[in-house]
Amino acid sequence: MDLELTPEQAAVRDLARDFTDREIAPYAAEWDRAERIDREVVRKLGSLGFLGLTVPEEYGGSGGDHLSYVLVTEELGRGDSAVRGVLSVSLGLVAKSVAAWGSEEQKRRWLPPLCSGEAIGCFGLTEPGTGSDAARLTTRARRDGDDWVLDGAKTFITNGTWADVVLLFARSGSEEGHRGISAFLVPTDTPGLTRREIHGKLGLRGQPTAELTLEDVRVPGSALMAPEGKGFRVAMSALAKGRMSVAAGCVGIAQACLDAAVGYAGEREQFGKPIAGHQLVQELISDIAVDVAAARLLTWRVADHIERGLPFGTEASVAKLYAAEAAVRSANNALQVFGGYGYIDEFPAGKLLRDARVMTLYEGTSQIHKLLIGRAHTGVAAF
Repeated sequence: MDLELTPEQAAVRDLARDFTDREIAPYAAEWDRAERIDREVVRKLGSLGFLGLTVPEEYGGSGGDHLSYVLVTEELGRGDSAVRGVLSVSLGLVAKSVAAWGSEEQKRRWLPPLCSGEAIGCFGLTEPGTGSDAARLTTRARRDGDDWVLDGAKTFITNGTWADVVLLFARSGSEEGHRGISAFLVPTDTPGLTRREIHGKLGLRGQPTAELTLEDVRVPGSALMAPEGKGFRVAMSALAKGRMSVAAGCVGIAQACLDAAVGYAGEREQFGKPIAGHQLVQELISDIAVDVAAARLLTWRVADHIERGLPFGTEASVAKLYAAEAAVRSANNALQVFGGYGYIDEFPAGKLLRDARVMTLYEGTSQIHKLLIGRAHTGVAAF
């Protein structure tokens, strides 16, 4: 793996950094308090080509490699991980899945608006009773002539109230477990599909998160994505790459912690000198710096494996596990550097900690990833 960025990759990173500093970071605290991102930022992401990264140009994407995608995701995470989540789901989970698994008709219909930001996608997997054990989902899909009729409920759906299309997973056969699950592309204006936004989240407060309810939602046979019964494979392949995106966002959070802690330590004086001159403050900052560097390299390794066509599932779990836990440690350390001011939302440390904490929960809890990594090394399932 060459750790030197190509000129093209460096240009994408610099463009994302400049955009984040101008269009996201100055408004992050305001969006957090209001529990709402300015939706116009999504269209701006589309106009820059960020929502089409790695998607073929013939379908409205902007091409590019997975490291470029990681670099953009990291920068967005540094500015506001709530914005990062919108891109990670609409592009990383939905558009990339359509590109990989969709029919030609589905690609032509959905990829151009998803890549431009004119449309937004959400990923309908998690249910009120199934999180880590997604293979036991209960949403049902039954045939009715040439159509499918869907019934069930989904929860904690990022982009749920904004989305124009749901990549929805439902049990379409009599088989239990993952073999009976199919994937569907469901427009959100389909009769019978209702959405309720979830408020009062600890972190990622500006990100639209929703509950979806489906009652006799009728879609044509062409809404089925991939062969019937292969939906769980679609979901798992999406999440494997999605974990890379979450890891990159965590690197961005940790980098924001480092930037904030270094800046504050250079300005704040105690005992007659800036606190940056105190050894134990430097220890806190050095711990953040090491976590940033390690998490970044682990995440870049996943992108490298994908580009070279190598297996990357375990590497994605390693990166996601380490980066998520590192983001929490970094935010805790940054808050300690800020002292009492870190507890006031005028300063960034508190929001960074709140945003970091959920990273250990979604797209596989830290405990699930430890089991996956352990199984990969021992060959023994420990569930």
